[in-house]
Amino acid sequence: MPQIDIGRIERDINAIAQFGFNEADRGVYRQGFSEEDMAARQWLRDRFAELGMTHRLDGAGNVIGRWGPDDKPAIMIASHLDSVPAGGIFDGVLGVVAGLEVVRAMRESGIEPAFPIEVIGTSEEEGRFGGMLGAQAMTGKLTREWLDTAKDEHGFALKDAMKQAGLEPYDALHAYRRPDEIHAFLEIHVEQGPVLDMEKTTIGIVEGISGVFKWNCRLIGKADHAGTAPMNMRADALMGMADFAHEISRIIDEHGTDKSRITIGHVACKPGFPHTVPGEVDFTIVGRDLDEGVMEALAEACERVLSSIARRHKLRFEYEQMSWLKPAYCDAELMALLEDKAKALDLSYKIMPSGAGHDVQFFCNHAKAAMFFVPSVGGVSHAPDEWTHWSDIERGCQLLLEAVMELAVEQVLA
Repeated sequence: MPQIDIGRIERDINAIAQFGFNEADRGVYRQGFSEEDMAARQWLRDRFAELGMTHRLDGAGNVIGRWGPDDKPAIMIASHLDSVPAGGIFDGVLGVVAGLEVVRAMRESGIEPAFPIEVIGTSEEEGRFGGMLGAQAMTGKLTREWLDTAKDEHGFALKDAMKQAGLEPYDALHAYRRPDEIHAFLEIHVEQGPVLDMEKTTIGIVEGISGVFKWNCRLIGKADHAGTAPMNMRADALMGMADFAHEISRIIDEHGTDKSRITIGHVACKPGFPHTVPGEVDFTIVGRDLDEGVMEALAEACERVLSSIARRHKLRFEYEQMSWLKPAYCDAELMALLEDKAKALDLSYKIMPSGAGHDVQFFCNHAKAAMFFVPSVGGVSHAPDEWTHWSDIERGCQLLLEAVMELAVEQVLA
């Protein structure tokens, strides 16, 4: 039976970490279409070449290595190579290196897959330009309008970044993969949360990716002198927002589930002076759940509660919905396969949602797709001290290998 070589995986992850590694804070700076990002993609292509895999960089910047017959739909093993600023070494990269190791292990055992295996390093997953470009392009969710208008937080255009990376932006519209080209899509990822680590569970089989809505909100009152305005005569916008923050737990208790999340992530007071009552507060609300009906109930409750609080504090409430992403559900048959293989390997596991977004969410409604997690120590991610024990990575990659072996050789989904 083929076995994962954790030493190779460790060397590969550490090698990719050098692209964009910063000695000062020990973080990885490899944002989408940066020089460091494109160098990592070339590194991966070199590894594909060493294995005798056919390989290419598609129009969206996805790196694709393929091994197996040309006339069958592919088993895709994919995740991303880009990072957030000051990111960790495992986020995304694990899923790509794991796919590379699966191919190595199968080839060393003399196994020829009945279905081709594609290892994919997707592009621009971390949202430098506001989306998940590589996955969107492959699943037909990319538009010319978005390519024309997307910019990063510094105002730098996506099209210009792609051109600097040697890509023709509109070629991304040719990266689409038809559903009949995909036998299955699998992604292994570090959890980026504390659940598996705290519960001492090895594998988290993802049932779905939570839907997300984002609002930009504003409470408008009246700026006033902090010393002369009586407390009962103020129209303090910040007090209104604080009251809403205290209502979040109740809103979830009454309208949500154990998978619900509501977060106020950004707050800006105006005029923002220590001796002035805040006359205006701008803030974000991000809500998540695995059920779109629950998301709608949470959103309605937030609007209702904020309107009531605004009246109580003599404020005006405004909001703009910036985005609404529906939940995405993983394929039940692939989930069952992962569960069976976890049992066979005697690995502890649980079925769980993903509150974070991942490439797999775009494939869930496009083809048979599934995802599973390995633990993040302390739940830390998107930070230099992100860590997953090599022993957990070894177990997770062996689970991936076992699942791919069955998909590729026994053809359970044929």
